[in-house]
This record gives sequence, structure tokens and C-alpha cells, in this order.
Amino acid sequence: MGKYVLRRFVNYFILAFIATVTAYITSSAFMDPAARYRGQNPPLSEASIKSILNGHGTNPDVPIIERTWAWLTGIFLHGDFSTTVHNNPVFQEIMTRAGVSLKLLLIGSILGAILGVVLGVWGAVKQYKASDQTVTYASYLIIATPTFVIGVVLMIIATAFNGLIGTTLIRFSGEYTADIPPGFFPWFTDQLSHMLLPTLALVMMGAATYSRYQRSVMLDVLASDFIRTARSKGRTRKTALVKHGVRVALIPMSTYFAYAFGTLVAGSAMLEVVFSWHGMGEFTINSILQSDINAAAGSVLFIAVLTLISSTLSEILYAALDPRVRI
Repeated sequence: MGKYVLRRFVNYFILAFIATVTAYITSSAFMDPAARYRGQNPPLSEASIKSILNGHGTNPDVPIIERTWAWLTGIFLHGDFSTTVHNNPVFQEIMTRAGVSLKLLLIGSILGAILGVVLGVWGAVKQYKASDQTVTYASYLIIATPTFVIGVVLMIIATAFNGLIGTTLIRFSGEYTADIPPGFFPWFTDQLSHMLLPTLALVMMGAATYSRYQRSVMLDVLASDFIRTARSKGRTRKTALVKHGVRVALIPMSTYFAYAFGTLVAGSAMLEVVFSWHGMGEFTINSILQSDINAAAGSVLFIAVLTLISSTLSEILYAALDPRVRI
């Protein structure tokens, strides 16, 4: 098992490397970093603009291959991912913002996956009943709604709730309140207040998607011969479903987890903008809007590493659920 995981990590390192280099080359080919400095008042000379771009390693007059080689050399020899258009080290920005994003992603993805699996199993067991129809319609409604719309609707509901109780219990602007009193309890309650809405949005998005896949897989399992065999050997319906059916139905879901997590990373980007969280999602969007080549490549590296780690975890879970994989 250890050799298998190590081999997968080596493969994923190569994939993350290819994805990041491809992102850097693509960004260098299509982005125009010089446009950011043109039209300023007072205007900058072309020589000044080229000097700034040379400092970032993004001068379009230098061949892409040469720029890519210099960028890779800085990474492998010095651990330097170059700088953003604001002259901040890209690696430092990623490390600072990654913690902000992971706080949302980990909680939202785990809770969303658990809730989605439960709802999917429940819908399969209660097929075509009122509870199944309700979950189905609600899931499709959430899936069809853009991420930022879900965020805005939750903000409207929270504003009405705060007005109803006469105090700002739910906060949705920023990651924390600047003037909270010192102490663990005020800090903890403030964190909960700010995390509630964006986490709820991620949970809703994840649960809606997971429940559809889990329901479909569970329906196939319920019609399997081994369920009927377990019942014929004296197992109760509940025991047969929980001990045999759910475990088998979770096997394909463990594989889907890695791909769903990548989608969740993309969805959290808009939520960070809506709720003013300065995480990797906001960093990625700004890097594209500002034609920041180095930041865009660093953002792709972050997303690739998260997706590949989640893929490794899903394969470990797959092996835990299916003994044949371990053999």
C-alpha cells in the first residue's frame, strides 16, 4: 500500500508540474502584462514599462521558452516563484491565502460530501416518495443556480434575519471583524459568524451534486444479487442496506470525490469575491483580470496540488472500501 501511494504521488508531481508549466506558457502567450502600465497618468515610457516587466520576468519581447526556462530555474534552484504585479512574492501570497481558502474548502467539502451521501442513500431507499422528490427538485435547483447568486441570496436572508432579531449575529463581509475584543471566545464566535454563509453555500453546492450521483449508484446496488442474497440469509433490510449496500455504493463515489473537489475549488472562487474573503479564489480571478502571469501560474499550481491530493485520498478510501484493490 505504501509503495502504491508513493508511486501515485510521483505521478501526481509530474502531472502538477505539467499543468503549472502549461499554465505559465499559456498565460505568457495570451496575456498582455504591459497593458496594465499603459494609459497611466503621468504616462510611463516604454523603457520604464519594459524595465518593470523584466523585473517580473514577463517581458513579451523575450521569447516564451526563454522566460519559461528562467522561471523554472528560479523555482528549482531558489524556490522563487517570482513576483506579482504588486511586487509581492507569489509563493508568499499563496501561503497566506491558501489558509484562508482551505478553511472554507475543507469544511465545506467534507460536510457537503457527507450530507450528499446521506441524502442520496435516503432518496434511493425512498424512491419516488415525497422526500425523494423534494430532495431531487432542491438539488437540481441548486445545481442550476450560479454560485454568486446562491451567495447573494444567503446574504439577503442573513440581512433580514439580523434585522428581525435586532443585532448583527451573522456577518458576511470579510474573514473576520477588525475590532473584536481580545480572547479566544470572542475570536471563535466571530470566526463562526463570518464562516457560516460561505460554508453553507459550499455545503449546499456539494450536497446537491453528491446526492444525485449517490442516489443513482445506490439504486443500482439495491437491485444487485448480493443484496437479495443477504436478505435470504436472514439479514434485515436495514442491515443489508447499511453493511453491504452503502459500502459498495461508496466505492465509485470515492473516485468522484477528487473531481468534485476540483469543481468545488472553482466554485469557491466566486464565493470568495462575493463574501470578500481574500483567499486563493480571489487571487486567481485578480491574476487573470490584471494579466499577472506569475500569479496565474501559481494559482494553477495550487489548484492542481489540491486536486491531486484529493485524488490520492479518494484512491486510499477506495482501497479501504474494496479489499480487492489492496490485494
